[in-house]
Amino acid sequence: MSVTTDFTFDPDAPRKAANLTLNSELLDLARKMKINVSRACERGLELQIAEARAKQWREDNKDAITASNDYVRRHGLPLAKYRRF
Repeated sequence: MSVTTDFTFDPDAPRKAANLTLNSELLDLARKMKINVSRACERGLELQIAEARAKQWREDNKDAITASNDYVRRHGLPLAKYRRF
């Protein structure tokens, strides 16, 4: 599943030191490839937050989605008669 980061945060916010435990082989490969590990971790966090928010949205709206799907199953798509395809 492709996840978009549709939330906003300040990419220029002050940076804060953090202790991380990373897979040693991945860290070695990243360093050999001159990958900015801090930026890569930030990108990973950004994606994890987006996934968690999407999951929470689906859970929060589960009843409405089910009701909408049930309506379409029983009555068809609203405005379907106006579709040109």
